[in-house]
Amino acid sequence: MKVLLLALLCTISFSASAQWWRLGKNKRYPLIAQSQSPAYRLTAAKFSPAKVTRCSIGQTAYSLVLSEHTVMKTAQHQMRFREYEDASYSFNELAKIYVQLNQLSEAKWFFLQSNNLSRQQNNDRLTIANLIELSGVKQAIGDFSLAQQDLEEARDMAKNHNWQDDMQSVKKRLDNLQLTKLAALKPEAGFGKAGQATL
Repeated sequence: MKVLLLALLCTISFSASAQWWRLGKNKRYPLIAQSQSPAYRLTAAKFSPAKVTRCSIGQTAYSLVLSEHTVMKTAQHQMRFREYEDASYSFNELAKIYVQLNQLSEAKWFFLQSNNLSRQQNNDRLTIANLIELSGVKQAIGDFSLAQQDLEEARDMAKNHNWQDDMQSVKKRLDNLQLTKLAALKPEAGFGKAGQATL
């Protein structure tokens, strides 16, 4: 009986389609012919080159704090294992981060630490760079005479090695320092006169 049923099913061989009762009724339509000319034409004149302007995204306070944390950990590691030359660069970088965060007393302290380490390692390039940056911090604080001393020391070191680029940088900073001194003195006199006139 089972064999007979199997033979009967094999001879009939049903289709796997779920709609096997409608096999011959599907009507096929011819494909739509492709049109030879497009409905619209694009010309190169319609497209103008994109006007892209470069925009620089500055560091946020959050990214500066993260950078400070990373550099601080690196500097601590370097000082623990007496890697003083690398630590002097880390202190320099840390001081620059503090300048960006407008924490000038911390920046001044780390520039001084970097300066001391670079002097011990006889790294005159870094010492000059530290003195120039330190003078900028002192100038921002208002210690113009100390800033000038740092710049003069950096200029003397650059002259001893005949490093023209450092001498030019120090000269620009000295000129800027003189202008800042004059600007700091003049507004005070102007405010005093304006105050007396309004009273």
